[in-house]
Amino acid sequence: MAHYRRVGDVPPKRHTQHRDASGRLYFEELMGEEGFSSDSSLLYHREIPSAIVDSRPWDVPDPSTTPNQPLKPRHLRLHDLFPKEAWAGTDAVTGRRLILGNADVRLSYVVAAAESPLYRNATGDEIVYVESGAATVETIFGALDAKEGDYVVIPTSTTHRWLPAGSGDEPLRAYVIEATGHVAPPKRYLSRFGQFLENAPYCERDLHGPGEPLTAAGTDVEVLVKHRTSRGIGGTRFTYANHPFDVVGWDGCLYPFTFSVHDFEPITGRVHQPPPVHQVFEGHNFVVCNFVPRKVDYHPLSIPVPYYHSNVDSDEIMFYCGGDYEARKGSGIGQGSVSVHPGGLAHGPQPGAYERGIGAEFFDELAVMVDTFRPLELGEGGLACEDPAYAWTWAGRRTP
Repeated sequence: MAHYRRVGDVPPKRHTQHRDASGRLYFEELMGEEGFSSDSSLLYHREIPSAIVDSRPWDVPDPSTTPNQPLKPRHLRLHDLFPKEAWAGTDAVTGRRLILGNADVRLSYVVAAAESPLYRNATGDEIVYVESGAATVETIFGALDAKEGDYVVIPTSTTHRWLPAGSGDEPLRAYVIEATGHVAPPKRYLSRFGQFLENAPYCERDLHGPGEPLTAAGTDVEVLVKHRTSRGIGGTRFTYANHPFDVVGWDGCLYPFTFSVHDFEPITGRVHQPPPVHQVFEGHNFVVCNFVPRKVDYHPLSIPVPYYHSNVDSDEIMFYCGGDYEARKGSGIGQGSVSVHPGGLAHGPQPGAYERGIGAEFFDELAVMVDTFRPLELGEGGLACEDPAYAWTWAGRRTP
């Protein structure tokens, strides 16, 4: 995010001495992307940030995937993955179950009421969409309050933990998009200097970063780190000599932030607008869109529900997280569903929805869509919650 922020106590000039009231020197850390050639921030620590005292293996949540073969559309019921009796003992990091993934992006889901361990994802940025519930996300930059409808964007290698705010009856439900690399707003929304343009559906005022430093004391503090290996994804338990949350101030253009889906201003037209008008983020070989409540097409002969389409170069993954999806009636899809439409296969409204939509003036729907430009495979969570009848519903059948 090329949007400068300054939080806490920082010196007037970078890379110069910065001391506390007693004269003790703070330790400056540059956290930057793409070597030294992209966005970065400077953080000022009370203790040496690289002081580790132990390193042990950590078995990350099952990263294995299975090809979508035979190729077909799929419906995944995410709410089936976490029975109520498991909520209290599940946290938002180690409890994630992989739904879909490829070399560019991984989609997971979790229902959690327990505090997570300290965690750092060193494989890429994370976008966590809060389907319901609330949480405080404590990070090395400070704390964020996350509520229903928020995207929480966490840059690569940001040490953080999730503290659900509700009770065991009101858990945090989170849909996790993990990039292998970085995510950002679409380039077409930004000026050549990185400011949001007037035609963008959101702007800097809608992004909420930490407001003050978060400091914690402690020694021999464990942090779970997900990282790259020569064989894919691995995990390590690092023990730090001092608590990572010892930053007294930072400034720069790289930091975690929240963005509410309700602050996204939809773009509409006289006839049906294509999905790119709903785009909110982009990563390497994938995009993220959100579909929000909005007025729909106002041409006198318009058909407001989507036309049938074959995205020959991308898989389309839709997470249904609110409202009433007219185009999906009769398919079995509801709150907490994910539809998987592979590249090259025509898909669109269920039978009857195309006609029923004529004359509609408003759609009350909420969904997060991920389009990938390489095929996705099914994770163990996706395999565990599939509705096997979905692929045949356009033909009016429940079995092939």
